Amino acid sequence: VKFSMKEKIILFGGTFDPIHNGHIKVALCAYDKINASKIILIPARRSPHKQKQPAAADTDRLAMLQLATENNSKFQISNIELNRAEPSYTIDTVRQLRLKYGQDAEFYWLLGSDMLRDLPLWHKINELLDECCICLMNRGGYEKPDFDSLKGKLSPENIEKLRRNMIETPLIKISSTEIREKLLNDEDVSQYLAPKVLDYIKRRRLYAAKD
Repeated sequence: VKFSMKEKIILFGGTFDPIHNGHIKVALCAYDKINASKIILIPARRSPHKQKQPAAADTDRLAMLQLATENNSKFQISNIELNRAEPSYTIDTVRQLRLKYGQDAEFYWLLGSDMLRDLPLWHKINELLDECCICLMNRGGYEKPDFDSLKGKLSPENIEKLRRNMIETPLIKISSTEIREKLLNDEDVSQYLAPKVLDYIKRRRLYAAKD
């Protein structure tokens, strides 16, 4: 077996509104399985597929990402999508990072397996699948993604590539949406968030009921 000496870099995009322990856990799980050299967290301005804006401002989401990862050198944060004009597409992000890290870097874009259905709608999806490995994260306890649903929408090679690059990740019992709801209702969320992130949220009164 020839081991590639290429640098393997995980790209993990999301609204991170707020970033929680589940995000960190699945990213580290992928880091070990891929044998990556770093994880780049990429907060999104807004998904082209979602009409709803993130609840927290860009600066607050960046600050929380920094607080959540400050003691872990495996993580880096890129504000590449926050600084780009709308609409912002994943392929543009990958190409911009390619200029920074060079042709030899191997990019692995992490994606929740619930996003598989919408994948054929992504901007220049076939080019994207050529330029980086999209790794679907299949959460423990969930059914395997239905790759057959992609037949006729993506090339057989790309469907096979997606199937091959699937990663089993730990089951995460919480979402950012649920955390925001709990904060709104003054419920305890300390088990889901890094202490400094929770402290920041409370100090800035993020996600609290508007007076």
